[in-house]
Amino acid sequence: MTWVEAIVLGIVQGLTEFLPVSSSGHLRITSAIFFDRDAGASFTAVTQLGTEAAVLIYFAKDIWRITRTWLVGLRDRSVRSSLDYRMGWYVIIGSIPIGLFGFVFKDQIKTAGRNLWVVATTLIVFAFVLAFAEYWGRQTRTLENFRMKDGVVMGFAQAMALIPGVSRSGGTLTAGLLLNLTREAAARYSFLLAIPAVVMSGVFSLGDVFEPSAPGTSAPTVAQMIVATAIAFGIGYAAIAWLLRYVAHHTLYVFVLYRVALGTLVLALLLTGTISAT
Repeated sequence: MTWVEAIVLGIVQGLTEFLPVSSSGHLRITSAIFFDRDAGASFTAVTQLGTEAAVLIYFAKDIWRITRTWLVGLRDRSVRSSLDYRMGWYVIIGSIPIGLFGFVFKDQIKTAGRNLWVVATTLIVFAFVLAFAEYWGRQTRTLENFRMKDGVVMGFAQAMALIPGVSRSGGTLTAGLLLNLTREAAARYSFLLAIPAVVMSGVFSLGDVFEPSAPGTSAPTVAQMIVATAIAFGIGYAAIAWLLRYVAHHTLYVFVLYRVALGTLVLALLLTGTISAT
């Protein structure tokens, strides 16, 4: 991996991780178009540690309050009706699906799931699913109305993002809207829900990231990996604040149009033989 490649991919990761456009899909597409190879699933997982560090800092007060209340609630029944205690359980239970599916399909995620035909198709298909959720969802429920079934549904939606092109934030936002949550409530839970899954995925991928996972993939050096992750952190932190402000006042249709346009472009490049699917 060259330094230009590491820096560009770090920027792409930071820009796209929290938007409903699939950061893993963007890393795969960027690698194919500009560098004629695949940085690999492990590179994606590790750079996500940078963007997830941004979440930990941005939501530090919320995370500390939820964690403390949850721990107290394990022995003190009087706090178990609070939203913070319940949110602790919602995040834990909601994280189970992606952990199970990630373990069972880990080999497919690193190989067949990164095929650009799959990435382009899922970008387009799930764009229309997101559009339907934006149109149909009544957005009448806030986090105060959040229930365990909501956490489970959004947890399964997050698990679908193991396929590059689906988008973790896109899947959870879509599910949240279909559950009639406001966009802001769905986004906030999405940020919290991502923490266990992304951190564990990144940590478990540390041992693999410096070795090519398959023919045609590129491996970074330790220094390149640190720089790419740091860049993803800085840009990702700014993206969190921007997205929360944006979803509070705007629809998600701009992301729908973008996904369809990008997916169509990738399909055209594949059909003309400009880029390889693998």
